[in-house]
Amino acid sequence: MKKVIGILFLCISFVSNAQFAWPDGKKAAVVFTYDDGLDGHLDIAVPQLDEYGFKGTFYCTGNSQSLNKRTNEWRAIAKNGHELGNHTLFHPCLGENRDWVKPEYDLNNYTLEQIVAEIETANTLLKAIDGKTERSFAYTCGDYKAGNDDFTKNIEEIFVGARLDGPIPETMDDFDVIKACSWGVDEPTSEDLIAYVNEAREKGTIAVFMFHSVGGGYLNVGEEPHRALLKYVNENSNDFYNDTFLNVIKYIKANR
Repeated sequence: MKKVIGILFLCISFVSNAQFAWPDGKKAAVVFTYDDGLDGHLDIAVPQLDEYGFKGTFYCTGNSQSLNKRTNEWRAIAKNGHELGNHTLFHPCLGENRDWVKPEYDLNNYTLEQIVAEIETANTLLKAIDGKTERSFAYTCGDYKAGNDDFTKNIEEIFVGARLDGPIPETMDDFDVIKACSWGVDEPTSEDLIAYVNEAREKGTIAVFMFHSVGGGYLNVGEEPHRALLKYVNENSNDFYNDTFLNVIKYIKANR
């Protein structure tokens, strides 16, 4: 009897893992996201993505100097199918243990109304650039409280989905579209990056990359490891589904 119950449990577990179907029989989703609206995104990341036919999501802060000085280029990549995601106006974070956070941008000093107003204003700015009314959000520093108020409910009302950090989900049943897990990389090797997508393929779930600098800077991924990752995903395109974070979240919500 114990053996029968054990086999039944394994079968149920297998069915649960197999319930979610990615497009065209692919085994996992791979999503490339880039934070803070940096020149390296336009100069390195976008050309590499375009070379392999991939789409990325670029979470731009409203005070990004690159967004200000190179607005037409950001508008052009949005027209070409990349997503401009919301990353607030001023990148506020909880200040404890982060000495670089200015008091005026410390989420401990924000009210719920203030962070929501900032996020909605950032949406207006991005709409003026790309003309779109639908987009996704990335929590700054992975924080989702203003003072003592959790603002994830507000994010759910405003956006299709939102990106946080965390491990690759074991099943798509575990995937929270408003607190989507991702890996914030910092000087990874190409082997590290490839191992991450392979883990998602083995589990049949999703690998979301959280990139910042590309080709030099803070929380950096080197130009060559970034290219090696794209090349690998392209070579295994029968297994990997790629699109913007927005479109992947829409697919997940429509097919669960």
